[in-house]
Amino acid sequence: MAAESPAQTVQRLFPLLAEGDSAGAAALFADSVDFSIPHPPGIPWVPEVDSADGMRTFFDLLQTHVQAKEFDLRQVISDGDDVVLVGRMVSEVRKTGRDIDTAFALHTTVRDGRITRYHLYEDTYAVAQAYFGD
Repeated sequence: MAAESPAQTVQRLFPLLAEGDSAGAAALFADSVDFSIPHPPGIPWVPEVDSADGMRTFFDLLQTHVQAKEFDLRQVISDGDDVVLVGRMVSEVRKTGRDIDTAFALHTTVRDGRITRYHLYEDTYAVAQAYFGD
């Protein structure tokens, strides 16, 4: 059987998250993870992360604070170990009932079958508006 491509590894993440399987999602990550999500101060679902265990904490916090509503993966760009995913997502902030409707780009790197980089870029203004309000 052929080894899984980096793009295939990364794309296994989304069904696991949709099922609420934080442990299964975190198992796709390496022991050491380069994590970055620029975000407004005070957003409770973006912790400091540097490991697979940290990714599980992030996914658990995300599920606690945000309800996914729509996820539209529009493009997967793969170059060697790097995979960039581009799309749109809509999530409801549980605390406020407001939606975050944002385009996103997720830059990942996969080495030896495990995700080592997770850099998410999204509309931080939309995140702040949904969480903090006007």
